[in-house]
Amino acid sequence: MNLFRKKSIGSLLAYAEKKETSLKKALGAFDLTMLGVGAIIGTGIFVLTGVVAAQHSGPAIILSFILSGLACVFAALCYAELASAVPVSGSAYTYGYAVFGELIAWILGWDLILEYGLASSVVASGWSGYFQGLLTGFGIHLPTAISNAYNPAQGTYVDVMAIVIVLIITFILTRGVKESTRLNNVMVLLKIAVVLLFIIVGVRYVKPANWTPFMPFGFSGVVSGAATAFLAYIGFDAVSSAAEEVKNPQRNMPIGIITSLLICVTLYVSVSAILTGMVPYTKLDVKNPVAFALQYVHQDWIAGFISLGAIIGITTVLLVMMYGQTRLFFAISRDGLLPKGLSKVNPKTKTPTKSIWLTALMVSIFSGLVPINHLADLTNIGTLFAFIVVSMGVIVLRKTQPDLKRSFKVPFSPVLPLLSILSCGYLIFSLSSLTWLGFAIWFVIGLVLYTSYGYKHSLLSNKNIQ
Repeated sequence: MNLFRKKSIGSLLAYAEKKETSLKKALGAFDLTMLGVGAIIGTGIFVLTGVVAAQHSGPAIILSFILSGLACVFAALCYAELASAVPVSGSAYTYGYAVFGELIAWILGWDLILEYGLASSVVASGWSGYFQGLLTGFGIHLPTAISNAYNPAQGTYVDVMAIVIVLIITFILTRGVKESTRLNNVMVLLKIAVVLLFIIVGVRYVKPANWTPFMPFGFSGVVSGAATAFLAYIGFDAVSSAAEEVKNPQRNMPIGIITSLLICVTLYVSVSAILTGMVPYTKLDVKNPVAFALQYVHQDWIAGFISLGAIIGITTVLLVMMYGQTRLFFAISRDGLLPKGLSKVNPKTKTPTKSIWLTALMVSIFSGLVPINHLADLTNIGTLFAFIVVSMGVIVLRKTQPDLKRSFKVPFSPVLPLLSILSCGYLIFSLSSLTWLGFAIWFVIGLVLYTSYGYKHSLLSNKNIQ
């Protein structure tokens, strides 16, 4: 069995241009940047900031976001290089196929299904919580049984609003990539305006005394906070899923990936500093820390704007993460490792409709039935694993194909890719043993699927593509 058979980069690019399986090229650098910001600024800034400050880092949450942000910046540079060299749908899965071979590609693809699918489910659950909070403000309360995921002890069985938002996003995605990104761009600009409003208003209420003690849980708290905060940055890699739908991807992909991440790191650090300066960190363990901080200083009307901005922000995260999942199913199916129907493209909208609906089914089941706390850590471990392999891929491809055209190159290679591997490795080993067990079970299920279906149906197995 040739488990490590590779697809040449030339064949990847040629096959992506085939009419029956090609996607519409409609996106520019601005669209990609907005996709990245849309994916990153959401649950992290409106929810995780309070949790990380109260439970892990205290005011040193600033350092937690800088640490996890640095790990992501290193990984983003690696993604940018591979995206400029191999502008094909599939993100890390496709890069793995070209660099390491089919088995590693499948493992990465299966891993990304875990990342995008569970991240989408986490975000849909978060959206449901914020939206129900908004309804409560108008005196509307959903029946307890349909207000949250399955938890008989609390009388909840299904999160109906999480399923509703997933179906709405699904409808938007089926309309076409340009239509989806146009809506995303508008929502992203609105939520950036809301975050800037918080910064402008909040900085007037900062009390430096609230930053003391700065590191109440020690440096180990900063590191564990960084591992949790890492979830906030997940999403920039979804930008690389759009490579096949980008005009001039060699130029625009690196711009979109790097610019979006730098914007988001700046906003996260700024919001964290102001948040812990406005409110003692011990009081921030709430579901809506940004709105809570404004209520704390009696700026209730602005807090209302923030809550609305949070709903818009979380919506864009869900849109981009589900988009990334659909393109992943599309890419894996096109290679024969999943049923071929998933790579069929609607001739009118140029979207992989069956992949979109499969994603909707998967995310609806997880977000509607599985409690959110069981989903978040598995999302982190899947992403960190993908970042490590992509960073390794840059080093390997520099050695094996030094003459490959790259419009963007990671500076100081192999030092920065190695820093990406080490920083992501440090964070991944700080996750719990239970998370590792769940990841191992998912890994084994993936191997069973590959050996029973993927290996036999692969295009490389049938020698249809060299």
